Amino acid sequence: MKDTILKPKNVDYFQVPDELWQRIEPYFPKPPEPGKRGRPPAPARAALNGIWYVLWTGCQWKAIQRSWFGVCSSVIHERFQTWQKAGIFDQVLLEMVKFYAEHLGIGWEWQSIDSGIRPAPLGGTQTGKNPTDRSKFGSKIHILVDENGAPLSLRITGANEHDKWSADDLLAGIVIERPDPEEVEQHLCADKGYDFDDVHEAVAEGQYEPHIKHRRRRNEPIEEEQPIPEEERYPARRWVVERTISWLGKRRSLRTRWCKKDENWIALIKFACAHILFSMAFYG
Repeated sequence: MKDTILKPKNVDYFQVPDELWQRIEPYFPKPPEPGKRGRPPAPARAALNGIWYVLWTGCQWKAIQRSWFGVCSSVIHERFQTWQKAGIFDQVLLEMVKFYAEHLGIGWEWQSIDSGIRPAPLGGTQTGKNPTDRSKFGSKIHILVDENGAPLSLRITGANEHDKWSADDLLAGIVIERPDPEEVEQHLCADKGYDFDDVHEAVAEGQYEPHIKHRRRRNEPIEEEQPIPEEERYPARRWVVERTISWLGKRRSLRTRWCKKDENWIALIKFACAHILFSMAFYG
């Protein structure tokens, strides 16, 4: 699959794309029937547009002006947390995985895993001291993608947690059922950060064909190149997951973590992944 255009030339930060909204609207609360007493609640799409704006710009919730979406910032933030607790963003992600599978088909033959570290200046749950940034607080986004880079599994941890501890959770957390490995051959690509015995065991249990970059052990002779098994036979496949992590970083709320609650931040990540999946299927 060629490099997919993931968004129109000019992203509208103030409004969720109409086509995306049409697909996910059923998962959000419906407006009340006319004639009921009391002040009607703010429309779900108006509140979601505010969340969309925060996702792309990384601004504070209180920076949103009522005139932009017809909803005040406190209502938008309250809706976001309510929907997150209700699991709506999980449903939205699953719906977009199904939409992607329907239009393009999930590339199960080759899957890749990797992680990306994001600074977390405010700290919070699932953060840790980043060993690559003078021990400043940060978080890791762990992700598993198909052969085209479509996100299928997510997890976040502190920046100081080793990648190997998230491998089995990513494999077990794929949001849609995998095909039978005996019927569809499935390969898993990973860098040398996953070259550990427990990761190899998890990969074997998942009935994957491993393609994990070799990590030189202590006292092991230095070689010019440590190839992945059968690397000459298969082309490079791991770059797609790095590209997807880069796509997530285009959204400023994911480039730097400002959420103290890890469940709020992963809800934003799921919303972003849903948009990526939609864009790959709709524009690709």
